[in-house]
Amino acid sequence: MIGKGVRSHWGIENNLHWQLDVSFNEDDSRKREGYAAQNFPMLNRIALNLIKHEQSKRRSMKGKRLDAGWNNEYLLKILIN
Repeated sequence: MIGKGVRSHWGIENNLHWQLDVSFNEDDSRKREGYAAQNFPMLNRIALNLIKHEQSKRRSMKGKRLDAGWNNEYLLKILIN
């Protein structure tokens, strides 16, 4: 029973990490000084949640992130919703 709960927990953790790595290349991050190593992953999670809730485009999370970087109107739409 405990093993099943632990596996379930790690499945959720691994899925979140996979999404962050695919969308933001977190595994390649070189942020090591000051609080950057703690703050940027938190900002990435916030951005991922905002992008996840944006439903107007049927694109991947990474595609939506790139679109938001190229299109200020789309970025504003993500931030307002």
